[in-house]
Amino acid sequence: VLPVLNTDAVRKGVIFGLGIGAVINKKSAFERKNYFYPDSPKGYQTTQMDEPIVGAGSVDIQLADGREKTIRIHHAHLEEDAGKSLHEEFPGMSGIDLNRAGTPLIEIVSEPDMCNAEEAIAFAKKLHSIVPSIGISDGDMSQGSMRFDVNVSVRHPGEPLGTRTETKNLNSFRFMDKAIKGQMTRQIDILEDGGHITQETRLYDPDKDETRSMRSKEEAHDYRYFPDPDLLPLEIEQAWVDDIAAALP
Repeated sequence: VLPVLNTDAVRKGVIFGLGIGAVINKKSAFERKNYFYPDSPKGYQTTQMDEPIVGAGSVDIQLADGREKTIRIHHAHLEEDAGKSLHEEFPGMSGIDLNRAGTPLIEIVSEPDMCNAEEAIAFAKKLHSIVPSIGISDGDMSQGSMRFDVNVSVRHPGEPLGTRTETKNLNSFRFMDKAIKGQMTRQIDILEDGGHITQETRLYDPDKDETRSMRSKEEAHDYRYFPDPDLLPLEIEQAWVDDIAAALP
């Protein structure tokens, strides 16, 4: 994996931002996110932290009862994909598929505007309809072209959001529904028994219909972000953004 910026990845990032009416940041920068995990043989991931290419935007969803709701997008950033951990194929062991490691991707980060599984899935389906229509991905979830990470926390009405857990790499809407509802039930049971929720990354096992802990998250683990020494800050011109916008369907 060479530390060379892919122009087409930048263009597709801009296309996505324009597709949801988001702010396109004329200057963005790359960082290294350092962590030790088998899916990252380099020991770090090239990503964008403080200065992402796409700023705030929004997506409107329609719910089953006909109501519309606006889901805010906090930002979207460019980064490289990691490998894929294979937990089911090898009893008692895990395998690592590194074929997609280093592939450019865009990660879309929403605000916590969804209140249940129905709204989260409606949001995911809306994104899944936008992405192929603007030509930045085929959106094939079965092949990993589009995946969803779900952050779930529970609270009593009117109280602050509780500690969240993140379930990674869900590749079907049915699995999303099961993972979200399962996490809601699990967290409520823990809290009602007097326990506390640990912020962590989890994976969903569709065969057992359960989530399992993978690793602790930011508060417990210092990713040590620092500017990528191989990639200069990225500056794009408004004229280039205007040309991309003019070519959108």
